Amino acid sequence: MTTGQEAEQLARTYLEQQGLEYVAHNVRYPFGELDLVMREQKFWVFVEVKFRTNLQFGGALQAIRPKQIQRIRKAANHYLQLNKINAPCRFDVLAIDGTQINWLQGCF
Repeated sequence: MTTGQEAEQLARTYLEQQGLEYVAHNVRYPFGELDLVMREQKFWVFVEVKFRTNLQFGGALQAIRPKQIQRIRKAANHYLQLNKINAPCRFDVLAIDGTQINWLQGCF
């Protein structure tokens, strides 16, 4: 795997295998981006995908910064408003370090 797009496809496939339903990917706004939008029963799940091939500078989980979390939350709020969705949501991170996948649910 060499690109972010490949990592996002792997993340999508993994989450679908776990029972989540794919809705959208790479939803971009001037103030933030949503890597994956999924559904799990009544929940809308906004997934940040982090991929690292080299752990020299820390793993994928260490790549998430507070400012990025703010941008993701803002983008998710905008997505919900634009699509007139009034449902519970959560924010997950799917971290891929080489071939290891870690799925953290409701982490921010």
